[in-house]
Amino acid sequence: MPSFSRRGGKAVAGLTLFDKLWASHLVRDLDETTGLIAIDRILLHERTGGIALKSLAEAGHAVRDPSRVFVTMDHVVDTLPGRGDDTIMPTGKQFIVETRAAAHAAGVTLFDLGDPRQGIVHVISPEQAIVLPGLTLVCPDSHTCTQGALGALAWGIGSSEAEHALATNTLRVSRPANMRIVIDGALGDGVSAKDLALHIVATIGSAGARGYMLEYAGEAVRDLDVEARMTLCNMATELGAFSAIIAPDDKVYAYLQGRSYAPEGARWVDAMESWQHLHSDPDAHFARELRLDASAVAPMVSWGTSPSQSLAVGRAVPVTGDDSDARARDYMDIGSGAEIAGLPIDAAFIGSCTNARLSDLRIAAAVLSGRQVAPGVRAICVPGSGEVKRAAEAEGIDTILIGAGFEWREPGCSMCFFAGGESFGAGQRVISSTNRNFENRQGQRTRTHIASPATVAASAVLGRIALPRDLPPLRAEALA
Repeated sequence: MPSFSRRGGKAVAGLTLFDKLWASHLVRDLDETTGLIAIDRILLHERTGGIALKSLAEAGHAVRDPSRVFVTMDHVVDTLPGRGDDTIMPTGKQFIVETRAAAHAAGVTLFDLGDPRQGIVHVISPEQAIVLPGLTLVCPDSHTCTQGALGALAWGIGSSEAEHALATNTLRVSRPANMRIVIDGALGDGVSAKDLALHIVATIGSAGARGYMLEYAGEAVRDLDVEARMTLCNMATELGAFSAIIAPDDKVYAYLQGRSYAPEGARWVDAMESWQHLHSDPDAHFARELRLDASAVAPMVSWGTSPSQSLAVGRAVPVTGDDSDARARDYMDIGSGAEIAGLPIDAAFIGSCTNARLSDLRIAAAVLSGRQVAPGVRAICVPGSGEVKRAAEAEGIDTILIGAGFEWREPGCSMCFFAGGESFGAGQRVISSTNRNFENRQGQRTRTHIASPATVAASAVLGRIALPRDLPPLRAEALA
């Protein structure tokens, strides 16, 4: 028997988690499909945030509530040791200097270069507990959906929308429909959240969730740790989704408690009580729902120039007559029917808002311990934040990676894309833990294969696309 709540004297069916967050932040309906939504947190970075702050000031408006605004330097900064304001990117220094000045003038919180909290915006927000269950959070960055993993309504916006949010703490939002992906069962050994994310986008396509607010649910999702959930939600934008969300649970609460911006004392108790309703009701309606079997997911790698062009490692590139597939095969220099496993690589990259957290670096270090990167392969690791970097160094992860032949960098987006001015070479084949493999994403004519940190690490050692299971056993002296 469905349960019902009362609204305006009318009985309505149960609500989705998104429905509840929309209702609790709705200032007023603007029309049948659009609402004015209250915004709790605003995140900015120097590539777009400085523009928003500067334009707002030039228009004569102030930031309405500076305590709700957080700015970091991440996109155009160098990640080389000893970095400063100067960057490889032409005009990069101007982005940094102007964002710093605008942030100070507005009185907002700035995680500047040299600040131990600095890092990639979608890494530092959860680790500082800026994002919390039940909040609305926006950022002029398409991967803001990452933070829905903690039960927040978080989505990417444009710079002009950021100005409006800064001035009013509200935004006009076209309401998306509800969609749920339920993932039953358990992931197999060696299969990660990144593999699951690539499996989903390969299954339903890059427009498979367009127009929808996506909720992930099911046994396999509940089994993921919080950082793995962030990886899964991060790639919802590659499905075309408005955003993604996962109902918070005890794992999320344990992750957040004690962090810098988390509630304390009685406020924590009150917050915990309020978070208990943050789940979809059993009879909630979803306009679209899919069920997937986690045991069917294998380690994945992209073969083309869209995340949707991905397949299980060991499978052959599909034979299709699709023009976009043909263009991708040409750009990637891969024939239809070719095997991806075994393709020689020139470089390996571990980093980005998708896979640069401590858990990701631990996985890579476990693969690389006692091993060496193949001759001729350039290997780079960029921690997602200063806190991640320090924690990894305290565990000796940096020693393992450097010993294996990886460069160990300062926090930032780095070569997720080459807005920082640094890139891989033309025609080079790169295996990367990032989220996008578009043409020229990591450099002019660079060919990018996206995969999990474990697959990236194993491929770096063997000099070809491979899995950890393909690595030869370590010799006794390497284990000593």
